[in-house]
Amino acid sequence: MSLGLTLAVLGAAIATIAGVGSAIGVGIAGEAADGVMSGDKVSFGSTLVLQALPGTQGIYGMVIAILILTKIGILGGNLVNVSTTQGLAFLFAGVPIGVVGIVSGYTQGRAAAAGMQLISKKDGALGNAIIYAVMVETYAILAFIISFLMYNGVQIG
Repeated sequence: MSLGLTLAVLGAAIATIAGVGSAIGVGIAGEAADGVMSGDKVSFGSTLVLQALPGTQGIYGMVIAILILTKIGILGGNLVNVSTTQGLAFLFAGVPIGVVGIVSGYTQGRAAAAGMQLISKKDGALGNAIIYAVMVETYAILAFIISFLMYNGVQIG
């Protein structure tokens, strides 16, 4: 495998690291959900919505990784010639969503957990709790867009 291809695969791997943030965030929110479900005021559906929110960072990272692996031919079986410069570009394309995904997944999980505390104490507060958690999502979306634009800027062939 050429250096360029190796760097591109590494970029895809870095993008998937966003899933670590999602796993941690979903876990934090799940722990909070278990706690608030012991009371009578909170429904499973309300906590499930909040718990699912931190999972999106992993999806964004997976999309970037699949795009990279498809463009270089790892997925599909037709490996293409990737120069070192192109490989570095793919590597750097994976960094924004990989790094921001870890941080935002974790912090979104904390925001969702706090939102569960809110809905356990105040009727009708689910919308507010979701908005607080979704604010963190904004930065994952921005990182996804930057990674996608960087990926899209690499011309192969």
